[in-house]
Amino acid sequence: MTRTIVIANQKGGVGKTTTAINLGDALARRGNKVLLIDCDPQANATAGLGISVGDRPSTYDLLLGDASLSDVTMPTGFDRLSIVPATSDLAGAEVELTAVMARESRMTQALEGGIEAYDIVIIDCPPSVGLLTINALTAADEVIVPVQCEYLALEGLGQFTSTLELVRRNLNQKLRMRGPLLTMYDRRTTLSQQVADEVRSHFPETFQTVIARSVRLGEAPSHGLPIHAYDPRSPASAAYDALAEEVLGTVTTVAEVIT
Repeated sequence: MTRTIVIANQKGGVGKTTTAINLGDALARRGNKVLLIDCDPQANATAGLGISVGDRPSTYDLLLGDASLSDVTMPTGFDRLSIVPATSDLAGAEVELTAVMARESRMTQALEGGIEAYDIVIIDCPPSVGLLTINALTAADEVIVPVQCEYLALEGLGQFTSTLELVRRNLNQKLRMRGPLLTMYDRRTTLSQQVADEVRSHFPETFQTVIARSVRLGEAPSHGLPIHAYDPRSPASAAYDALAEEVLGTVTTVAEVIT
C-alpha cells in the first residue's frame, strides 16, 4: 500500500527540500519505488535533482486538472526515484484554486488511481500554510516536520502542529504526525543541544536521527545530486540513510548522526 509523506513546515530555510530529496533517494536505494512531488513554486527539489522541465507539464498542470499524474512524472536518473517537477507557474495556482470547488482536495484527486505504482510518495511543500500545503496535507498519510536547531524553532513547531490538527479534523482524518526532524544541528553550540532537548521533551515522536550542518550537504544540490551520489562517505549521507531506516521502521533504535 502506497505511503504518502509530506515534508512541511511554515518556516523557510529549515531543510524541507534537502530532506525531501535525500530521504527520497535513500528510500529508493532500499528497493522502494519512490515518487517525489515538488509542490513549491521555488522548484528547489526539481533543480536540486538536476531536472530541466522545459515545456513539459508540471505540478501546476496536475493541480489545475490539465494533466494526469503520468503526464507530469519524469525520471530523475536515479534508480526507482521519479519526480513531478515544479515551475514558478505554481505560484499562480494559489490564486487560481481559490474559486475552484473542493480546492483543498485537488492533490488528492490528482493522485487517485496513479500512485499505486509507487511504494512511497514524498511531497515537498512551500514555506507557508497556503492552499498548496493544505492540498499536500489533505492527500497525505503522514507528515515529517524539519525543525532547525535554532531560536524560535519550538514556537513555529507548535503553530504548525495546530494547523495539522485543523487539517486532520476537517479534511483528512488519517493524517498523522510522523515526527519532527532536527536539522542544521551544530554540535559546537549549546543552543543546538538545548533546542533538541526542548523539541524532544514536547514531542516524544521526534526522530532519533539528527541532520547536522554540512558544507557537502549544501553543495550537493548545485550539482543536481543527492548527498549519497555527491559524497557517499559524508556524515550527512549516513544521516539520511539512518532517517530512511527510521521511516521504514526496519530498526528499533537509530543512533544520532551529529558529527
